[in-house]
Amino acid sequence: MEKRTVQSVTNPGLPGHQVQLGADQPLRLDCGVELSDFTVAYQTYGTLNADKSNAIMICHALTGDQFVAEPHPLTGKDGWWDLMVGPGKTLDTNRYFIICSNILGGCMGTIGPKEINPATGKPWNLDFPVITMADIVRAQAMLLDHLGIDKLFAVIGGSIGGMQVLEWASMYPERLFAAVPIATAAHHSAQNIAFHEVGRQAIIADPDWQGGDYLSQGVRPHRGLAVARMTAHITYLSEQALAEKFGRQLQDRDAITYGFDADFQVESYLRHQGSTFVDRFDANSYLYITRATDYFDLAGKHGGVLANAFKDTPVRFCVISFTSDWLYPTQESREIVHALNAVAANVSFAEIVSDKGHDSFLLDEPEFNRVLGGFLKGAAEHGGLSW
Repeated sequence: MEKRTVQSVTNPGLPGHQVQLGADQPLRLDCGVELSDFTVAYQTYGTLNADKSNAIMICHALTGDQFVAEPHPLTGKDGWWDLMVGPGKTLDTNRYFIICSNILGGCMGTIGPKEINPATGKPWNLDFPVITMADIVRAQAMLLDHLGIDKLFAVIGGSIGGMQVLEWASMYPERLFAAVPIATAAHHSAQNIAFHEVGRQAIIADPDWQGGDYLSQGVRPHRGLAVARMTAHITYLSEQALAEKFGRQLQDRDAITYGFDADFQVESYLRHQGSTFVDRFDANSYLYITRATDYFDLAGKHGGVLANAFKDTPVRFCVISFTSDWLYPTQESREIVHALNAVAANVSFAEIVSDKGHDSFLLDEPEFNRVLGGFLKGAAEHGGLSW
């Protein structure tokens, strides 16, 4: 395959850290393309200790980014895991050095389809190579090399962040002590691929998508991306949560209008989710990241046997699911646990009772905090971690 050199000029004023990687050793992607001299954007919280043993990598989900525990530079909203990360919180920045990078293919400073292709002087758009979860993790490992961190205390992530955790444990077991995959699965199901395809087709059907070349045309496929977000957001919630929060309540009116405005509160809520999302996310990045998720199949890379992905692993695992998560239901977490048991791995498992759906790991769930905090405390004691 052709070797491509990639440089970043997007978001030059973005706060935080940006580093050029791959100048000496390119990143070879699963599709065969090589990326060299490419940008990764990341944030850190807390202080790295003297022996560099207290680092935790947080892997963000599809629509997340590196701004975990601080106001988002585009929206001004709290960081997406501000509830969990900070002084005295479950991921205590007085103890741990937290790292989170914008994933490969993203749109908040890390190389992705909106970056400039040096061969053309224009955005890569759909000429950007298709990526996988393994590629995303390889780029994160290169970031650790840059930071001089040989081994992580833990890798933690929910949803597709949990898929990255599983790839970390499979690809680099010697580089982490503990792994916490949350609300995730070892492969993307047919149903979830179908939801992603609906979202992608909504983007592609938007006339402003312009075959992926919307940036040079001065337009954005906001309508299609908003619909993609609305569709996906439904999967992040539970029926019970929707019923309790909205039911059939009307939006700012006393009676139905016999029209197609947002009569119901749930309609207004979804429209708001879609309209605010387009201000901070790139449509082509959405295509690439959802495709990387669809391709994820850890067992498929190991002879169809998931346990083979963790053979002889020294990693300590804590697998966490939520009772109302129908996007990545508990059964898929149990499959991961069974595979780890099959190779006598050190694994604990918790199914948290919650009515909030897939997004439970992002919300205030005391039992989730207790389980994760307890696991990290025990892992620190067994790993000899001191502060």
